[in-house]
Amino acid sequence: MTIILPDSIKFVITDFDGIVTDNCVYIDSKGEMTRKLNFKDVMAFSILRKNGYRIGIISGEKNSAIELIANKFNVEEVHQGIRIKIDVLKSIVERYGLSEEEFVYIGDDINDYDSLCYAKYAITVPDAVDKIKNIKGIQITSARGGEGAFREVVDAILNKSAG
Repeated sequence: MTIILPDSIKFVITDFDGIVTDNCVYIDSKGEMTRKLNFKDVMAFSILRKNGYRIGIISGEKNSAIELIANKFNVEEVHQGIRIKIDVLKSIVERYGLSEEEFVYIGDDINDYDSLCYAKYAITVPDAVDKIKNIKGIQITSARGGEGAFREVVDAILNKSAG
């Protein structure tokens, strides 16, 4: 499916696990949890930054991958360990004076449901839970979470073909 977004988008707000990652947790030999990132998705943060877009991450979990991305690309809004994401999303929209035409929200699981329903431009991934994929008007990326889905959205914002 081709993601279609207007030129008015200024702020990209995304969940992290299941969108930027493959939604898996890897346990290393020391018992530490790690996550895999696709460089296409990492590059998407750089592309957004270089093109003047604002970025927000609202994650239900806390992890070092978010910190790495946030620090490397100077992400304006980073919220970790958030269970009720809609409150954070509304506070970002209010703080930056965003209209519904100026932001997109990307999420894949039940804790993203209210935020996806709130956003005029809501996007998910093919491996999202059914309740999310069934939201009226939601757009679904071709790429799975952690396999270039975030980059696909960024390319759509910049009116480039995803790939």
